[in-house]
Amino acid sequence: MLTAQPRTIALRQSEIIITAGKHHRLARNPTRLQGLVTSRPVRAVIRSGDNNTKVDTARKLTENNGPLASSKHAGIHVRAVITIRKKIKENILEKIEDNWESLMSGIGRGILIKLISQDIDPDTNSGKSIESHVRGWLPKPTNNPHIVEYGANFCVPLDFGSPGAILITNFHGNEFFLKEVVVHGFVEGPIFFSADTWIHSRNNNPESRIIFRNEAVLPSQTPPGIKDLRHEELMSVRGNGKGERKMHERIYDYDRYNDLGNNDKIEDLARPVLGNKEQPYPRRCRTGRPPTTKDPSTETRTEKPHPVYVPRDEAFEEIKQNTFSAGRLKALLHNLIPLIAATLSASDIPFTNFSDIDDLYKDDVVLNEEGRKEVKTNQFLTNMINQVLTVDDKLLKYDIPAIIKRDRFAWLRDNEFARQTLAGVNPVNIELLKEFPIRSKLDPAIYGPPESAITRELLEEELSGISVEQAIKEKRLFMIDYHDILLPFIEKINSLPDRKAYASRTILCYTPNGILSPIVIELSLPPSPSSPSNKRVFTHGHDATTHWIWKLAKAHVCSNDAGIHQLVNHWLRTHACMEPYIIATHRQLSSLHPVYKLLHPHLRYTMEINALARQSLINAGGVIEACFLPGKYAMEISSAAYKSMWRFDMEALPADLVRRGMAVEDPSAANGVKLIIKDYPYAADGLLIWSAIKDLVESYVSHYYSGPNSITADVELQAWWNEIKNTGHYDKRNEPWWPNLATKEDLSGILITMIWIASGQHAAINFGQYPFGGYPPNRPTLMRNLIPQEGEPDYISFLLDPERTFLSSLPTQLQATKVMAVQDTLSTHSPDEEYLNQLPHIQRFSFSDPEVQLLFERFSAKLDEIERIIHQRNKDIHLKNRSGAGVPPYELFLPSSDPGVTGRGIPNSISI
Repeated sequence: MLTAQPRTIALRQSEIIITAGKHHRLARNPTRLQGLVTSRPVRAVIRSGDNNTKVDTARKLTENNGPLASSKHAGIHVRAVITIRKKIKENILEKIEDNWESLMSGIGRGILIKLISQDIDPDTNSGKSIESHVRGWLPKPTNNPHIVEYGANFCVPLDFGSPGAILITNFHGNEFFLKEVVVHGFVEGPIFFSADTWIHSRNNNPESRIIFRNEAVLPSQTPPGIKDLRHEELMSVRGNGKGERKMHERIYDYDRYNDLGNNDKIEDLARPVLGNKEQPYPRRCRTGRPPTTKDPSTETRTEKPHPVYVPRDEAFEEIKQNTFSAGRLKALLHNLIPLIAATLSASDIPFTNFSDIDDLYKDDVVLNEEGRKEVKTNQFLTNMINQVLTVDDKLLKYDIPAIIKRDRFAWLRDNEFARQTLAGVNPVNIELLKEFPIRSKLDPAIYGPPESAITRELLEEELSGISVEQAIKEKRLFMIDYHDILLPFIEKINSLPDRKAYASRTILCYTPNGILSPIVIELSLPPSPSSPSNKRVFTHGHDATTHWIWKLAKAHVCSNDAGIHQLVNHWLRTHACMEPYIIATHRQLSSLHPVYKLLHPHLRYTMEINALARQSLINAGGVIEACFLPGKYAMEISSAAYKSMWRFDMEALPADLVRRGMAVEDPSAANGVKLIIKDYPYAADGLLIWSAIKDLVESYVSHYYSGPNSITADVELQAWWNEIKNTGHYDKRNEPWWPNLATKEDLSGILITMIWIASGQHAAINFGQYPFGGYPPNRPTLMRNLIPQEGEPDYISFLLDPERTFLSSLPTQLQATKVMAVQDTLSTHSPDEEYLNQLPHIQRFSFSDPEVQLLFERFSAKLDEIERIIHQRNKDIHLKNRSGAGVPPYELFLPSSDPGVTGRGIPNSISI
């Protein structure tokens, strides 16, 4: 990440500087600045917010280049440079087009710039304006081959005032990416207009793009000259709700999840529409594709390799796209061996022994001669072989996941099973057992007796004589309960081929020496005429048979956990629920608005990754359906969870911990809560991140909203919150738990929760996917057999070969490696990732207020301290859930990371 530095740039007599490029800011690259120092006069270019350098900068500009700020007849001569970022990889046609566009810009026919004053022109009753074409025969040379610069001149009347916006018109045939516009020559010093946006061609849209200067301004404080532009900017991105969206457009609108199925092609790929009374769901971005032939309520799909529409600035940039493409190639490579095996056999094959799994992590695997001969007969496989084979026909394999890297057998132990409920990839479902007996809330007329089969006697036997009441009083019993959310779907899931599931409950005990351990597992099937209460209870036992059955029971719990993690905690609660906030932010908050500027880094890439998920992950026949327990009912389960469980006010970390009984309210404690289990790494580290976000947001909100009615008087802010509730989460619009938005405290609470979800919460449940799930036995995503019982034909086979029974119940080799490949991709940080501790550098280009910049710098310093605290905690031998022999340290809340699968790092946004 390049950081902001004062700029030293040699300017010509009549230049205006406009810079462009997403990740190669000229203003932030010291190496680039050194290359610009020439024999011509040198002037320091400082942001307009650097008050102590304003006057000196203006004086130097005048001394070295003549009267820039005073000319009685000609007005004020101002200047700029426009810098455009080109593609990293261009084909021949694109290079020809690029050279032609450079020529057009050079002769003043490519880009038109209009400066708009903050003052009103009495003749037009709008902002004063003056325009000029970008000129210069050749782009100014830079050290970065992907950055080009052009010059332009303005002679501004003396009564023009200060520019508050610019309008950019692109006469080229193609779009270009604009970084920022820096206007020099005004007495106040350089004026920055941060852009970081694609400028559409006039051929596609005749309207000019509006770019405001780097200031945060409430609606009531908008300078009169740009007030109409503020409204026009918002209207331009809302659209009219009609027509199919084009890829160059920047239209933010809402739609239901009606594009997951594909019943026009295959009837079995039909899926219900999500986003109604029966099956509620958050809204997604509207694409406007035509309806399917068979069902007008569903939308036709866009299949790979064609992209799904997202507003232009939401799409992956080239570095991110290349990383994602590399992940797809990796997925292809990782699935090669299982795919060959499936092709050579009648059906996909299971793992037959643990060596089959171990082979996945060898540095390379040699495809044997027989396999190569068979592959040659299949053109599809031959093409894939040609893409991925290396010297000696060796195939690159998977990295060893963190969960087995230090201890190959950790996953077998009960304490590791329990540890991962507190420090694994899904540490958000464990809850305190508050009352006994355990009862279901499902309709007993349909789902049988509500009482759990876990009896008092059974629990007390496992508690070594301690009564259940005493254990509950001492807060020693915990539960992971997937019974009610899954039981309504179990019969349908079990009717799918090669897939068997239970609805699980797991009781865990926390011992005085700080060890959490599972003691009882209940697995339930829907009631049947022969078995009105179809529930089985398991304990770990003391003989070989019960030990193996206990392992199978834990595997079924893990498959429940993997499905709920992916569909509810990961996809629904972060990805899907975040999208309406993003759409509403663009539709209702001007880019001038301080809340827009605060949230903007936390919105990056989310709509694109969500669109890609609808295309290939959560769609009918996609990876989730193919490889996770719920199969074709996956998104229906996600909808059921949204209906029964999701509430905005409970997405705040402290509130969620209290709701689950994992913390109690304590005004004297940090964040107002005290953990029940001190050694709860997710909660302990997460509260540090939450606290840092809270301090930043509360200070930020207080900075901009000082008046007693400033929140209720902010028309954009009120429209934003109303749209989130009433449109973005339409199916939940009448719920009484939505927070009000009347005070600074209300606004702070809402923003803290949103930023937490986009950053810390998503990081905690996403980037551990491969480290924990990359070893299939640790977190099988589905099970293919029920647990054998005495008297059944497969019980004897189980007794004779329990290992084979266990492995044949796990996902097949193809299913497992597909999931591993996806988890590997989702756990990978892109080289262009922007992390939470980089906010001061990112936000520096949106604000001219030094007080605000100081808030972000303090936030970054606090995150650095948090990183040191986490490292110290991971070395503490008393914290057994994060340290010990073979125990991987808990690093998911470490703010920074290198690229790749690191098991650490908090990006600002949900970007993968």
